[in-house]
Amino acid sequence: MKAHDGMYIDGAWRPAAGQDVIEVVNPADEQVLATVPAGTAADVDAAVRAARAALPGWAATPPAERAARLTALRDVLDARRDEIATTVTAELGAPLKFSQAVHAAVPIAVAGSYAELAGTYAFEEKVGNSTVYHEPIGVVGAITPWNYPLHQIVAKAAPALAAGCTIVVKPAENTPLVAQLFAEAVHEAGVPAGVFNLVTGLGPVAGQALAEHPGVDLVSFTGSTAVGRRIAAVAGAAVKKVALELGGKSANVVLPDADLTKAVNVGVANVMSNSGQTCSAWTRMLVHRDQYDEAVELAAQAAAKYGERIGPVVSARQQERVLGYIEKGVAEGARLVAGGPQAPREKGYFVSPTVFADVAPDMTIAQEEIFGPVLSILRYEDEEDALRIANGTVYGLAGAVWAADEERAVAFARRMDTGQVDINGGRFNPLAPFGGYKQSGVGRELGAHGLAEYLQTKSLQF
Repeated sequence: MKAHDGMYIDGAWRPAAGQDVIEVVNPADEQVLATVPAGTAADVDAAVRAARAALPGWAATPPAERAARLTALRDVLDARRDEIATTVTAELGAPLKFSQAVHAAVPIAVAGSYAELAGTYAFEEKVGNSTVYHEPIGVVGAITPWNYPLHQIVAKAAPALAAGCTIVVKPAENTPLVAQLFAEAVHEAGVPAGVFNLVTGLGPVAGQALAEHPGVDLVSFTGSTAVGRRIAAVAGAAVKKVALELGGKSANVVLPDADLTKAVNVGVANVMSNSGQTCSAWTRMLVHRDQYDEAVELAAQAAAKYGERIGPVVSARQQERVLGYIEKGVAEGARLVAGGPQAPREKGYFVSPTVFADVAPDMTIAQEEIFGPVLSILRYEDEEDALRIANGTVYGLAGAVWAADEERAVAFARRMDTGQVDINGGRFNPLAPFGGYKQSGVGRELGAHGLAEYLQTKSLQF
């Protein structure tokens, strides 16, 4: 697609306030794809003002009409799914088949789920002698990451629009092109001017201006826990609501009666998909001591198959970060059984699919989010030991449990301090709430729980 040299504000592409631009680089070949404007506080202010002006009309729009606009948006995204996939592949580096199956298909499904919810959600309910109204919270400032660039926009914009909110999106600077494509889709779907606005720019400039803007009622952010803390502090000072989907270090617990081969192969695939750039990836595999050596061998074999199939990480900076963690793992005594700290190709920001064995729970690679194709395999003595290791990080975003006895897996999962657990490779459900415990965030995305994040309640007593 052709990059826009302006911002999408108040229903039109408008010139940026400044002249600075951001270069969008293809991480597979390190070539500059395009440039987009580097937004300033003035651009953010214009977008927020447009959203504020559009709020009364959109909030008063009947839910059925909001549902119709979301249905039209889903249909536009569906019609442009090939363009979405090629755009994400170009700016993120994901293999095209993965972009088609995930980066394009999942946002379409999520948009469709909110088109349906907008028309069926109970925005009004009777509670005794009271009527309770669920009303839009107002203007939303959404700051989205690069790892699932369209999905993360849709997961915020679709529920916000379904709720009757207006929104300003600041996408990640690495992947702004698919965000511009989404703004085109919003326009084509007939969403009224000012309801959705897009400002491209750097996080410390445009992102910070959006989080701090007094005209924003809710800040929805997906990204690192460190940045999330700063946003929460800014929002807290203004008594402003936040929705934060932050880091993860999820445990993949293989109980002794599980199908070990399946659990390991699916676990490796989970970590290697999207080049490991998934906040909910099961990056710690926990295996009983009696099966440990077999699991390590299976994982090494599985990882080796991804050598030519895995895409690059998003940037030179991310490649340096991931390779640094691999070096740290070696230095702390973990045993490399696949991959390593050497870049596998001369061109592009590639990282070899890497597996560590003999990982202790307190090692850096077992505690900190790496955000690359790196798996740590830890051994446990019994279920209580496995639970202690699984819960032994500051994060609690996702996880997995494998067992032949499903009830046993569910019982273990119920004791995990995490927001979402896949049982025996459970499938993605766009209606299920997603979000974290502990330092993995505040609030939930997707489904009715995600819609509720953008609503506030008013009760009338009779």
